[in-house]
Amino acid sequence: QVPLVESGGGLVQAGGSLRLSCAASGRTFSRYVMGWFRQAPGKEREFVAAISRSGGSTYYLDSVKGRFTISRDNAKNTVYLQMNSLKPEDTAVYYCATSNRYGFPKKLDEYDYWGQGTQVTVSS
Repeated sequence: QVPLVESGGGLVQAGGSLRLSCAASGRTFSRYVMGWFRQAPGKEREFVAAISRSGGSTYYLDSVKGRFTISRDNAKNTVYLQMNSLKPEDTAVYYCATSNRYGFPKKLDEYDYWGQGTQVTVSS
């Protein structure tokens, strides 16, 4: 297993920024593609962003392109999601997850281990 712990969520006004962190335990972090997902109340969990094992390539949900940036620090076993220009529709619980797949997996069942989630609330 790969225990994951998210942090950095909170309440922010529209137009503001937050930086989410996801810390992994163990020595296999760099073997995984890392992804961020989110789930708003009453909605299905959706893919937000993914980053390659080296951190050299990234992929985003269209609605967050240009506003969100995913990054990772393999020496610290941590993946980040910098969220700028936040909108009320970004309100959700945000989850990080690991994947053994290649490319940029975007489906829930392509990810193996999940964190407990961190709440992001954007007020208008």
